[in-house]
Amino acid sequence: MKTYVPSKGEIEKKWWLVNAEGKTLGRLCTKVVEYLTGKKKATYAPFIDVGDHVIIINASKVVLTGNKLEEKMYRHYSGYPGGLKEIAAGKLLSRNPEMVIEMAVWGMLPKTKLGKAMLKKLKVYPGSEHPHAAQRPEEIKL
Repeated sequence: MKTYVPSKGEIEKKWWLVNAEGKTLGRLCTKVVEYLTGKKKATYAPFIDVGDHVIIINASKVVLTGNKLEEKMYRHYSGYPGGLKEIAAGKLLSRNPEMVIEMAVWGMLPKTKLGKAMLKKLKVYPGSEHPHAAQRPEEIKL
């Protein structure tokens, strides 16, 4: 008996819509990653991108529990001496809420070319409007 491997033509990509209003950041992102990787599909293969496209709206209304708004820090280094930049989660959430969700999802995806391809299928918007109505996304109730 041979192992089934889906070919490129057999993979069906769907579009999903997620409303992040009032949802906890980590719990929201784990569900989104299941759809991006395709683990919810019967045709899942870890070495092929079988995942779907996900649209997240109301990213500015996502919830962080505990003291994470003040204590959680996002850091990046420019490569120059003294080039460590850090920003608190609350400040980043007010300035750029899309980045908070994208960084959380990227932390859960594989750090390979396949993971980067999966991240490109994630679309995050701070408000309730999005330009993907033509794709007719189905809403996910989380």
